[in-house]
Amino acid sequence: MTPLGREDVVAMLARFGDRDPADVPEELGSLELTWLVDQVERRYGVLLDLDDDVFAGMSTVTGAVAVLNESVGASDA
Repeated sequence: MTPLGREDVVAMLARFGDRDPADVPEELGSLELTWLVDQVERRYGVLLDLDDDVFAGMSTVTGAVAVLNESVGASDA
């Protein structure tokens, strides 16, 4: 799997609410996170089983990039 970059994550989040990528905030809400996880699962054909502690680490775009790269990579193994 090609690692998810910040630009990839921001682009996916921008589609939630049909926003410009520049309008995606660093801090993410629960609906944005749910959307993002769904988009990643569809894009990479994986099922991510993320618990509450993992979601807590995804409260920012930076955190989401890190967690998703680790989680998708683990799903590929």
